[in-house]
Amino acid sequence: MRRLIFFFFFLVVYSTSLFSQNVSPRKPQIEKASALSKKAGAFIDINAPGYNESNFNITQLVKDVLISSGTNSCITPNVSNVQVSPNLPASDANRSWGYFHKGTTNFPFKDGIVLSTGYAVKGGNSLNTSTLGDNLPTGSDPDLVAATNPSGSLNDAVILEFDFVPTSSQVKFNYLFASEEYTGSFPCSFSDAFALLLKPVAGGPYINMAVLPGGAGPVSVTNIHPATQFNGSTLSCGAANANFFGGYNNANIETNFNGRTIPLTATATVVPGQAYHFKMVLADAIDSSYDSAVFLEGGSFNIGVELLDPNGATLPESINVCDNVPQVLTASVNDPIMTFQWFYNGVAIPGATTNTITAVQPGIYTIEVSVPGNPCPGKASIEIHGGTTPLAQDATFLLCTTPDITTFDLSDAMPLISPTTGAVFHFYENQADAQAQNNNYITNILNYNGSDGQILYVVVSNGGFCSKLVELKLLKEVTPTAHVSSSRVKICPGESVTLKATGGNTYLWSNFSGTGDTQTVTLHQTTTFNVYAIGVKGCKSLQPATVTVEVTDEIISTLKDVEFCMGDRVTLDAGTGTNYKYLWSTGASTQTIEVNQPGIYSVEIDNGYCKKTFTAKVMVAALPYFTNITYSDDHKLTVIAENPPINNIQGVLEYSIDNGISWQESNVFTNLLDNTNYTIFVRIKGTSCVGTIDFFTLKIVNIITPNEDGVNDKLDLTALGNFKNFEGSIYDRYGVELFKFSKERPVWDGTIGGKRVSTGTYWYKFSFNYEKSKVRMERSGWILLKNRE
Repeated sequence: MRRLIFFFFFLVVYSTSLFSQNVSPRKPQIEKASALSKKAGAFIDINAPGYNESNFNITQLVKDVLISSGTNSCITPNVSNVQVSPNLPASDANRSWGYFHKGTTNFPFKDGIVLSTGYAVKGGNSLNTSTLGDNLPTGSDPDLVAATNPSGSLNDAVILEFDFVPTSSQVKFNYLFASEEYTGSFPCSFSDAFALLLKPVAGGPYINMAVLPGGAGPVSVTNIHPATQFNGSTLSCGAANANFFGGYNNANIETNFNGRTIPLTATATVVPGQAYHFKMVLADAIDSSYDSAVFLEGGSFNIGVELLDPNGATLPESINVCDNVPQVLTASVNDPIMTFQWFYNGVAIPGATTNTITAVQPGIYTIEVSVPGNPCPGKASIEIHGGTTPLAQDATFLLCTTPDITTFDLSDAMPLISPTTGAVFHFYENQADAQAQNNNYITNILNYNGSDGQILYVVVSNGGFCSKLVELKLLKEVTPTAHVSSSRVKICPGESVTLKATGGNTYLWSNFSGTGDTQTVTLHQTTTFNVYAIGVKGCKSLQPATVTVEVTDEIISTLKDVEFCMGDRVTLDAGTGTNYKYLWSTGASTQTIEVNQPGIYSVEIDNGYCKKTFTAKVMVAALPYFTNITYSDDHKLTVIAENPPINNIQGVLEYSIDNGISWQESNVFTNLLDNTNYTIFVRIKGTSCVGTIDFFTLKIVNIITPNEDGVNDKLDLTALGNFKNFEGSIYDRYGVELFKFSKERPVWDGTIGGKRVSTGTYWYKFSFNYEKSKVRMERSGWILLKNRE
């Protein structure tokens, strides 16, 4: 806002009698210019070149500037008979009406129509060092007198009037009143007359719309002023409706009027479709020395339909809505005689025929309100701009400080706050600033010197109007340094060590799942351990602490369990290795020892750092054994033998049939004697592990002729009688036992009870046990007996 330029008014003091309606004109004040008041742009623009509207005639100004529906095609039949008095053309620089624009000032209205009791152009543009006080070729106005009942005579009346047909049940517009009377003690006694008059064209009294709300009286200098004068001295009459006073013209260099009201709204209830006559009239009181003006806000004269929010407030031409939040739109009228139709993007919405609709998506919503007999419906539109609010949540951002890093990079916190791609972040220190979304946000987000525990307020937006406010808590902690030690740094395989970490609150081990400071582990190979220190707030050391525990080479031995045959010697070998030293349970200190007795032998191997004991069992080996023996008619003996399944001694088997005097690898013996008992030996070649078995080379003649010729006279089993459990029998062809063998009776001569049996075929069966092996031998077969008849 522009700073004050003090206008120094040299005021001629009048006696109180001068303030009567019969006094002579007041002496004009003289104003002094200042540097600020001479500065370009210090005043609003009135009828200034450069604006097309400055060349508009009064009808154009009313339709295209004052009335909000001026672009409506129905404006011509709705507004008519526009007149102004004094009726001077737009080309006359001394006309009392015209177009104003705020220019570069802070005037509350952007533009509009101005009416003045003097030359309108003098109300702005540049400093006027004298009063405006222009004499217009008009006098008083009876309607203004009737409406305001002035205490003195009126002159210099300026009038704007026109007819219109409203499509709404209410007509309203915005205006403010400004006057040179706001100087000295005049607010207690002088006020130019002003009225906004409205009546039906068909007839009826005027109503004055230029009144304050709540029955507070007319809009005038004497009814709206503070308790003090322009120069700060107290007004004798005190304040009157000071809340409607906009200020003396010492706060803003905007017009050449000494004071003004705040923006006011004139409203009146009307009947839609009925023609009305509007008349705005303003006149000087008593003399022409001090002028007044009325500024009508462009676009505010509304004779149509407005859209309201649920609270009844008028909605602007467009609103921003995020996330498709439903918006209730209501027309400002709801008369039973009216009909309604809503449109979305120009297309009628089926069934939307009330004065209210709920908008659920972006677009242009329009309502048309029709009045019977009026060909021009009232229209109101609003454009809803849609947007999506980014996802956002409160977050905590931890800074782990180092000597080189002491400030926050807030960009790193953005992914913690929102996952939405393209989201825009503004960080605020002050919550009120964040709520206002002003420009007081943090700009050095890459290097922000925040404090531990500080709360920042973050506005996360879509880059437009959709946003969410969340909190970011800053935490700061010195980055810890990790340390680790081991109870031993060199161990033997299978030994345990205890690791101890320091420097943090908890720890992150690369080798373990636990977070404690102590770990115990058994190792079989050299291992490096890494651990990070974690601070109380979660900061992790930049580097892990490292310790390597060396595990010496495993002591290995070739010593193993062995079997041996009694009478043999076996070698036990402990194996070789770097720096190996040996100590056997026998007291020997060599790599190998020889033993000839079964038992458990141990050796302790020392590599200079670790010791390890190995044991071996020396066991007597199981003997090889026979699985099958056959003897053929050609005096050939074949044996089959095997090592026991539990025998670890491997090697070639060899055999002997002469009590171990000679040995052969072949398992076949030839040229043996029939009916002779042999002891057969088997052993693993090169050892003393010998297995034996007895075998009788039984040879039975299948034909006996007991004729006492000395040839095949009998079946003689005498050789078998020396075997244990020898027994046998002779059977006839029917299975009847005819003769029973025994040790005492080992021979059958073809008789039974001394009598010869008949010639025929008979069966024999006998069995016995070998004495050494205890194996039972069973034989059976047939024999042909031929007896002499």
